[in-house]
Amino acid sequence: MSELAGYILSGLVTGAVFALMASGLTLSYAATGVFNFAHGAVGFLAALLFFELTAGLGWPVWAAGPATVLVAAPLLGYALHRLMFRGLAAAGETAQIVATIGLAIALPALGLWTVDVLVGTFGADLPRVTEGASARGLGPRPVRTWQPFDGLTVDSDQLTTFALAVLAAAALWAVMRRTPLGLRMRATVDRRRLAALRGVDVDAASARAWMLASTLAALAGVLAVPALGLDANAFTVLLFASATAAVFGRLQSIPVTFAAGLGLGVVQNLVAGYADFAEEVTGLRTAVPAILLFAGLLVLGRSRERVAGSIAEDAPPPDHLADLPRRRRVLPWGASVAALLLWTFTIGDDYWVGLVAQGLVLALIFCSFVVVTGIGGMVNLAQATFAALAALAAGLAFAKGLPLPAAVPLGVLASVAGGVLVALPALRLGGRVLALATLALALLADQVLFQIDAFSNGTVGWKLPAVSFGIADTNDPRVRVVVPLLLIGAVAVLIRNLERSASGRAILAVRSAPAAALSVGVSATRAKITLFALASGIAGLGGVLYATFNGQITATDLPALTGFVWLAVVVLQGVRRVAGAVLGGLVMALFPEVLDHVTDSQHVGMILFGLGGVILARHPDGVLSQFALSQFALSQFALSRFAGVRRRGRKPAPAAPPPPAPSEPAASAVLRLEGVVAGYGDAAVLRGVDLAVPAGQVVALLGANGAGKSTLCAVAAGMAPTSGRVLLGDEDVTSWPAHRRSRAGVYLAPEGRGVFPSLTVDENLALWLPETADRAAVYDRLPQLAARRDVSAGALSGGEQQILALAPALVRPPRVLIADEPSLGLAPLVVEQVFQKFGELRDRGTALLIVEEKAGEALALADTVAFMRLGRVVWTGPRAEVDDDRLTAAYLGLDEGPLLPATEADQ
Repeated sequence: MSELAGYILSGLVTGAVFALMASGLTLSYAATGVFNFAHGAVGFLAALLFFELTAGLGWPVWAAGPATVLVAAPLLGYALHRLMFRGLAAAGETAQIVATIGLAIALPALGLWTVDVLVGTFGADLPRVTEGASARGLGPRPVRTWQPFDGLTVDSDQLTTFALAVLAAAALWAVMRRTPLGLRMRATVDRRRLAALRGVDVDAASARAWMLASTLAALAGVLAVPALGLDANAFTVLLFASATAAVFGRLQSIPVTFAAGLGLGVVQNLVAGYADFAEEVTGLRTAVPAILLFAGLLVLGRSRERVAGSIAEDAPPPDHLADLPRRRRVLPWGASVAALLLWTFTIGDDYWVGLVAQGLVLALIFCSFVVVTGIGGMVNLAQATFAALAALAAGLAFAKGLPLPAAVPLGVLASVAGGVLVALPALRLGGRVLALATLALALLADQVLFQIDAFSNGTVGWKLPAVSFGIADTNDPRVRVVVPLLLIGAVAVLIRNLERSASGRAILAVRSAPAAALSVGVSATRAKITLFALASGIAGLGGVLYATFNGQITATDLPALTGFVWLAVVVLQGVRRVAGAVLGGLVMALFPEVLDHVTDSQHVGMILFGLGGVILARHPDGVLSQFALSQFALSQFALSRFAGVRRRGRKPAPAAPPPPAPSEPAASAVLRLEGVVAGYGDAAVLRGVDLAVPAGQVVALLGANGAGKSTLCAVAAGMAPTSGRVLLGDEDVTSWPAHRRSRAGVYLAPEGRGVFPSLTVDENLALWLPETADRAAVYDRLPQLAARRDVSAGALSGGEQQILALAPALVRPPRVLIADEPSLGLAPLVVEQVFQKFGELRDRGTALLIVEEKAGEALALADTVAFMRLGRVVWTGPRAEVDDDRLTAAYLGLDEGPLLPATEADQ
């Protein structure tokens, strides 16, 4: 019994560290939508700072702990938010994953490099991590021990770790559930755009989320450092163990996440202590977090994740060189290959030619990312494992007597089989959940499969001979350049044909619109399995080539975390192009060697790699895409200059007449739009809109679907137009963000339901009505809400949700209320109640802009009617002048003329 209690107690201590780390992951992901793969690196950096303050500068723990956890960590979180995470929130998932991977590599290197500079350059009396100085935790010294009963020992470090973890979790829960800051953060999590429309500065809320998450990571790092030591890789592994707990909390619930972290620590200890069967499988005990992570992702991951690669969130960049003839597109790369071969066979020495050959082998492996991520939109972090699997299988087959020409295809087939195995969970997962699942499988292969001596031959590995072509073999470095170049060319042709084939179109259909693809008979299962099998086969071929060039392969040559770095390198160059894979492979092989001639520090390259992640946050399509964009911009500039020269000497066109002075209602309007042009990307929706909404009046904005009504509402509430002005009273608010306009009195009830589903009724009201008395006034007027004040808004009926969305405006009327399709999906009786509330607000002086496809209700209330067609307001006038027959014809697309009264239109 005492042995069991000891396992549980030590498991709870380990689990407390998991829980803290996982709570920070959950908080940052829930508040910003970015899964931070650098969360463990933040913990390492905090542990390093704490170590240097205590062991180096002699600070007492009571000073070093708060300075690290409560001061340095939040500042780091805020700095990372400003430099990277704010930009990543709007980027695609691939860019988010890769940028945080880069940060995970750069932050530990930055900390260690800083210590080296302080010691080596400035002579600071600080211990280096390599000097073996012991790292202490936050517990008192000397360590005290107790024995509650025979066989069970508890020490002060364990109690300190567990107590601080519980206190931190309780404080975090109190902040999130009992403070205005927590309410704003949870609203941002629930519906980010709506939170801004309710006056929440979502950027500030995200910044505070990153600061809190960094604080939790720092506390976990300082508590874990006595057990892990100052080993950056150990903190990366800690991150993935903690991700298991975060997944069981659905990356949403901090209490469930914390409990899952504690449970994970206990389960891991109990398996290590009691699972005798685990002794039969090498590495199974240490693989418990990876197994649970994979199982949790399969069971729980689908609910919150989109299907892999929604093109709406991760759309390919425009190909600015698409109009060039094929010869012009191919010529630069053909010339580059010719120059490389000329250098290889003439002036290149064996050492540098060998490095180029190594880079080309990596480029061949990197082409697998072009298939699975660039084409398929799925992030697979197991590519290094596929390469190792193929090489080990080929080595085993050759050792068993198979000739090399037979062993190589067998190894590639083994990697293809592995790819199909990974594709099975991909059928139900996508995005960052798929990335975590593939990483879990890669860690399982590292810790279990590759530890089987019969497969990997222990630490010795397998020998593989050079590939002979009769007149030459791959012992010659120049042959090692030509062979991967030929294979890369073949793969490039294969990828090009795939993109143009029916299978390629099916893959694109599955990536962009899975439901629509299924409706036309496209098999998502076949498309995903095809992608994974092809990508893993390419990675396996590269892995076998890597082994033959090196002469042998061991289980540790291509560890799982290598694939972590590989993906980042390729995406930084451009994962949608084979050229990006080639450039990435050459950078991977040559950059460290070039850097050795510049600096002796091994950390500088990793820091620069992390800076690439920062750049990726601003330019998520990679280096090659930016280069193409620069070329396009330069050519456009040259064309414009040439056109300007041709126009010189011509008689200038007469100046446009000045705009007419505004009418009296427009001049006194609370909300005005003047010449507004707006849209999404390159697609213009509004094409010069002018509209005025006076105080104490209702303007009904009518028009057919696609006329631009919702976009006009978005521009009025905070969306930045391309040109034109938005005025609130006499103040130009065009550049104001949505939360600032909301605080100035603009209230938007968006299309659908303007509520936060995960917040209670009372919490929804509190965002606009922070005073308890104001909310009490709502409940007095709307007893149906009072009875359900503690119910989540998502559980209300559609009518109740619409009433809840409008209720705050009844108690604290805004200057402008914009209602976009308020009757959508509501019963007639509820619609009548809603429009009664609009009439009440008009009588209290609020300016109302109501967008409604069902014109009857809006016209019954309207003082002024504005009609939109194709992004323009084509007519505005009093309700009495609207001709109903002409209105109906215009909705049906039968009338292309202006919406004028019949008496005027017929003249």
